[in-house]
Amino acid sequence: MQGVFEIRFHGRGGQGAVVASKMLAVAFFKEGKSVQSFPTYGAERRGAPVAAFIRVDDKPVLYHHNVYNPTHVVVLDPSLMKRVDVTQGLEKGGFILINTRLQVPDYPSLGEYKVHLINANEIAVKHGLGSKENPIVNTAMLGAFAKASGLIGLPAVLEAVKEESPIKVKQNQAAAEEAYNLVR
Repeated sequence: MQGVFEIRFHGRGGQGAVVASKMLAVAFFKEGKSVQSFPTYGAERRGAPVAAFIRVDDKPVLYHHNVYNPTHVVVLDPSLMKRVDVTQGLEKGGFILINTRLQVPDYPSLGEYKVHLINANEIAVKHGLGSKENPIVNTAMLGAFAKASGLIGLPAVLEAVKEESPIKVKQNQAAAEEAYNLVR
């Protein structure tokens, strides 16, 4: 890794975006990186849009400001694609990972970005994480991020999930591993 990079998560309250950012920060820390993880909230209620951020570097991160130009974007809820400009500040050629059952051609406006897709809803439900109506997709998205980005190893992600999952540790690890193997 060279220099600092920043990751922005988009989700809805209750999906685990904030927990996902914390878990990913723990995983990067386990690999010897310096990290910051912090959320921003709008209306603090279940289902409201939420953003969470991670800053990662090989050396200590000494600045503490919001993330305006992420190098990577992770979208836990595909309905946010129509409501929030998830690419705001993302440079051309930037990386975006979306939880969706759609295909890349279904997102023609993202042509200037490196787009990776995973049906994390299906994976979460399969592993008993949430319900079909409200799947908890955060750990599946972490596994997918590890594979798609190549920035973090799956073992560090699985260890962070083990340490930071409040419940269903084995199911959360299995979801992360399955997503890692299925990301496209």
